[in-house]
Amino acid sequence: MQSDTEEPARPTRRYPRASLPNGMSVAWLGSDLQFFSRVQTIGMGGLFIATPNPAPVGTKLRLTFQVPGGSVLPEAIVRNVAPGRGMGVEFTRMEPSERFLLETLMERLLR
Repeated sequence: MQSDTEEPARPTRRYPRASLPNGMSVAWLGSDLQFFSRVQTIGMGGLFIATPNPAPVGTKLRLTFQVPGGSVLPEAIVRNVAPGRGMGVEFTRMEPSERFLLETLMERLLR
């Protein structure tokens, strides 16, 4: 049983995340919106995108960002929103060549 002072257990993440203190640019479009924002954290499962006006939870997005070796253009869905701060998005589709580029970047970031 959980007491009033304990926080609920957080679900375990499938993939490790890397913080990007200097950010990385990402273009995102969905529900007739198109923006350029900064990525705060990145992982194989998705990104946290810093934006003062995040898209609503459940919005499907197309993303574009550059990594060493090329561009990554995944489809994603907004999974959570921090009002005024940004949104967590989960990748839902990515080409194998783009996944390889992202895996290579994550190996470098997590060393």
